[in-house]
Amino acid sequence: MNELLALFDTLLTLTLIGLATAALTSREPRRAVILYIAFGLMLALVWARLRAPDLALAEAAIGAGLGGALMLAAARRAVRGKTPPAPPDSAPQNPMSRDPASTDHNPRNRAQEIP
Repeated sequence: MNELLALFDTLLTLTLIGLATAALTSREPRRAVILYIAFGLMLALVWARLRAPDLALAEAAIGAGLGGALMLAAARRAVRGKTPPAPPDSAPQNPMSRDPASTDHNPRNRAQEIP
C-alpha cells in the first residue's frame, strides 16, 4: 500500500510541475488560465493528501474556482480588445505632426492668402 501511495504522490508531483510549466509558457491567455485552473485543482488534491482539508477546499473554491473565473473573464476581454493594426496608408494623421505652414492657424499662411 505504501508503494502505491508513493507512486500516487510522485505522479501528482510530476503533474503539478507539468501543469505549472505549461501554464507559464503558454502564449494563449485562455489556455494559460485553463491550465492554471487545472493546476489549482491538482494542488487541492495535494492539500487533501497532506491531510489539510480546509486548505484543499479553499484552494479548490478560491484558487481554482473564483480566481480562474475572474482570469477567464479578463483573458476574454484582453482578446476582444485586440484589433488588427490598420494599414499604414489609411492611418489617421496626427494633427501635431503636420507641417505648421499647411495649417490655417499660422499667421504667415493667412498673410499669403490676403491679396
